[in-house]
Amino acid sequence: MCGNNVSSPMPAVVPASQKATAAVIFLHGLGDTGRGRAEAFAGIRSSHIKYICPRAPEMPVTLNMNVAMPWFDIPGLSPDSQEDGPGIKQAGENVKALREQEVENGVPSNRIILGGFSQEGRSSGPIRGVNKESSLLQCRGHCSPSVPLMFASLTVTAI
Repeated sequence: MCGNNVSSPMPAVVPASQKATAAVIFLHGLGDTGRGRAEAFAGIRSSHIKYICPRAPEMPVTLNMNVAMPWFDIPGLSPDSQEDGPGIKQAGENVKALREQEVENGVPSNRIILGGFSQEGRSSGPIRGVNKESSLLQCRGHCSPSVPLMFASLTVTAI
C-alpha cells in the first residue's frame, strides 16, 4: 500500500482513492524512514489527499559517532555547533522538488501541507502549514533527552 520498500530512495506514498485535491508531505525523523510514516497515514487517510513520506538519504552523522543516518550531518547539539549548511540546503531542495511535483500534478500550492518530526522543519520557500497566514503546531516532550528545550524555544521565535 505504501508504494515502496525500506531500501528504496523513492518516497513512500499513500495515494488518494480519488483525484488528489490536496497533499501532505510528511518528513520522518533521524533514524526512521518514510515507510513507517506512510503506514500510519494509510490508517487515517482521506480520499482526496495524497500522503507523501520521503525517505531521506543517509550519510555519516558526527553526533552519532559517524553512523550513517538520514537527512544531514549533525555535528553537535550545543548552540555554537556548526550546521551542515550544504546538507540542510539539499534536504530543503528535495522537499521543494516534491512540492513542485504535486503542483505539476494539479494540486494547488495552498493545499500542500508540510509536516514532520525532528530536525526536518526547514524550508527555503513558503509552504502552507508553516507560514504567516497559518498557525504552527510544534510539540516537544518536556523530558525529551534528544533536543534541549532551549532549541525548541529558539525555533518558535525564528518563524
